[in-house]
Amino acid sequence: MAMLQLDKLTKRFGHFTAVKDLSLTVADGEMVALLGESGCGKTTTLRMIAGFTESDEGVVSIDGRVMNSIPAFKRNVGIFFQNYALFPHMTVAENVAFGLQTRRLAAAEVQDKVQRALTMVRLEALAHRVPKELSGGQQQRVALARALAYQPAIVLMDEPLGALDRNLREEMKFEIARLHRELGTSVVYVTHDQEEALVLSDRICLMNRARVEQIDPPETLYFRPQTRFAAEFLGESNLLDCTVSRTPNQPLAQITVTSLGLNLQHDAPAANGPALLMLRPESIEIETPLHPAPADALRLQGVLMERIFLGPMTRLLVRIGSSELKILKRTTSMHELRGLELGTPVDIWLDPERCHILKA
Repeated sequence: MAMLQLDKLTKRFGHFTAVKDLSLTVADGEMVALLGESGCGKTTTLRMIAGFTESDEGVVSIDGRVMNSIPAFKRNVGIFFQNYALFPHMTVAENVAFGLQTRRLAAAEVQDKVQRALTMVRLEALAHRVPKELSGGQQQRVALARALAYQPAIVLMDEPLGALDRNLREEMKFEIARLHRELGTSVVYVTHDQEEALVLSDRICLMNRARVEQIDPPETLYFRPQTRFAAEFLGESNLLDCTVSRTPNQPLAQITVTSLGLNLQHDAPAANGPALLMLRPESIEIETPLHPAPADALRLQGVLMERIFLGPMTRLLVRIGSSELKILKRTTSMHELRGLELGTPVDIWLDPERCHILKA
């Protein structure tokens, strides 16, 4: 069942179109990330769902009910912002209780829901502290508890981890994942951070210049992007010009990558003519005596141009013909290549299944 449905939402501010014809369905218990660059329309979309911004066109439905004429305070949504928005003079428990009290719940019910929410985020021992006595991560947990306290139909999260340092972001990322898994609440999660979207979401709605670029599960969006923008925005990629030649009644097309001197057969959906071959850096293998290429691999020889230590990963740059390929390998698997000098020939191989063809 669809907990949230957006149908052709459009929002303009004067002559500027912030969101154009956006359609999206969020199932009951699903977490969907709105991912994209700053200014692409993510937060405007969230504000239209919450009722803070009125759409110019389109329909917002929550739990089967059209919300366009319903004010924000009557929509059954919880909201979790980046800036916490905690009342400094109130205790943790009072901050969590505030939203419940505005809904005129009985005092006993408010107390029960506050206790349950604080237990969920593991802050029950800090219920009587005020925000200035809490760490940044603890303040975020209070804001999260407040958003979840009255068990809304859907929770809206707008860059909730953006103000935290790296270690706290990692901690809160997995805290949000745990709570979503345990509670099964529908969530729309706005972020510009690719890793957050990949780790947390069931599906990603990638936005570009006010429009939806692609909506898919994280693995599909990462390994099978539909456009050049999607391929370049989500992680690193090698994009190479190629030509698609398809013979009628044949399931596989002939792909020619002139810059690599490479030919392969592929079930590419692209029409005959110019296209792009996408290779993720971690999908390219280095051939060694202990790691030989399988019989069906695509084998190439190049020259090692660069090697950069990145801690757990090592980044290589290999020139093949007129192209340079970025390769990313686990540092622990690099012992066979440690003595390899820059400028030395290297053999690489590709799994045809990891090659992806895009429209040019």
